[in-house]
Amino acid sequence: MSSQSEKVFKSAGIASFAVLLSRIAGLVREGVMARLFGAGPSADAFVIGFRIPNLTRDLFAEGALSSAFVPTFVDYLHKGDRKEAAHLANLVATAIILFVGAFCIFGIFISPWLITMLTQNWAATAPEKTAEAIKLTQIMFPFLMLVALAAQAMGVLNSCNQFAVPALSSTWFNVGSVASGLMLGFWAGPRIGISKIEGMAYGVVIGGALQLFWQVPSLIRSGFGFRFAFDFSHPGLRQIFRLMGPAIIGNASVQVNVLVNSFFAASIVDPVRGVDGATTWLSCAFRFMQLPLGLFGVAIATATLPAIGRSAASGDMDEFRETLARSLGLVFLLTVPSSVGLMILGHSIVGAIYEGRRFEPYDTHQTAVALSCYALGLAGYSAVKILTPAFYALKDARTPMLVSLGSIVVNAVVASTLIRGAHLGHAGLALSTSSVALISFLVLFWVLMVRIGGIHGRRLRTVIMKVSTASLLMASVVWVSSTVVTGWLGSRVFGRLMDLAISIPLGLGVLYWACRSMKVEELEMATRALGGPILRRFSALNAKLSS
Repeated sequence: MSSQSEKVFKSAGIASFAVLLSRIAGLVREGVMARLFGAGPSADAFVIGFRIPNLTRDLFAEGALSSAFVPTFVDYLHKGDRKEAAHLANLVATAIILFVGAFCIFGIFISPWLITMLTQNWAATAPEKTAEAIKLTQIMFPFLMLVALAAQAMGVLNSCNQFAVPALSSTWFNVGSVASGLMLGFWAGPRIGISKIEGMAYGVVIGGALQLFWQVPSLIRSGFGFRFAFDFSHPGLRQIFRLMGPAIIGNASVQVNVLVNSFFAASIVDPVRGVDGATTWLSCAFRFMQLPLGLFGVAIATATLPAIGRSAASGDMDEFRETLARSLGLVFLLTVPSSVGLMILGHSIVGAIYEGRRFEPYDTHQTAVALSCYALGLAGYSAVKILTPAFYALKDARTPMLVSLGSIVVNAVVASTLIRGAHLGHAGLALSTSSVALISFLVLFWVLMVRIGGIHGRRLRTVIMKVSTASLLMASVVWVSSTVVTGWLGSRVFGRLMDLAISIPLGLGVLYWACRSMKVEELEMATRALGGPILRRFSALNAKLSS
């Protein structure tokens, strides 16, 4: 294994540990929201209200901007011109403040039209729900600019091989948003005239500010303190804009798919809940998907992007292929078993986190169904996170753009067929999303394989077959364990917590034994990468206690 791949795995481990804390904090935030607001009209309105600024965040901040900025910034660092790299970072931050800030103001003004168009069924049957969604959207739109600056700061720190601090930044968002939201909505709200759900919306903006400012000290220590800079003819900035153009178009198709699915979700009439519920069930289910997706897919992609950027910049395509293949192998090792686990333990996972107060057993069941359907596409989601930046590192933003645009057609056809033809409701939307992820992965992988002369395809197929076999063995053991535990202790919170406490470690043990028996090459590196940060922290703690 090359030293570059070794560094990627170690960086992925650090990022994964930090992302794990962030995702756990996110689940706590979602659990608080679910118990306080259930799957009712206010919860649905909040999900839709957050959707527009959150989608534009994915489009501008964590999508096109990060993918275009990091390779360009790494190229400047690779040339040894740190002063010019700092100037480029300031130019990008200034552009974000100007352009994204203006976009936020524009978005606040057009929110009534956007939300009404997106929730036509609500506007006709529950106009008060649409009005609430409009107000929440306007409150949360400034979140976009804050998180765009946070994403650029993350790109700078990752390029300097600092992964823990930026990965922990979203933990500050989750903790800050729920803490400030509860304070504003439930304590100060009655005194200052805002509703509980509006307080949670203001909390999102405060959380976005914390996500940015958490990274500022590390930026300053690294020599990248912010200063306003204006030079739109700068070659580095123009290169970023050139890469962002196709990337925005390509990533826009993903956001279009989400908006299409939001439109379909708002049009679903559940036999029990009517127009309420479907939007919240899908949002809650996807939140669970984000745990393994962030822990494995995004973390590995974050660590891989600077590495493959350096390989592409130096023209070392052998190292480029090796790093990419190892990263994909690690993704499959971690996401295929995760998908199986989410499908089998979905009811216990959702019930343990969400169920209680206003989130009822029926909501748990519907959310678990959506989670199972989303889980089918987890490996595809994660692999696309690896492959798309690989094209950008090769200065090719056109291919991901075309594949992403094609996914709009796939999503619309599959979603419409599954909802209106097969009458699968919100489960059909989750299945269509998984279909798009898997198809996008297959197309991107084939194109990149042809372009760079292979990505160790035979080795990857071997990894996938071995991991799939181990996952099926794990699934059978976990299913028996879960059935026995819930049959004995019931499906209340305690029974579900015990199911997770017993079935998850048992499943991991079986998976580890099976992968080790079949000599899955990535297993040892995954163990060292994911367990290393924890072991080092325990060792440091023991050393302090002993001294």
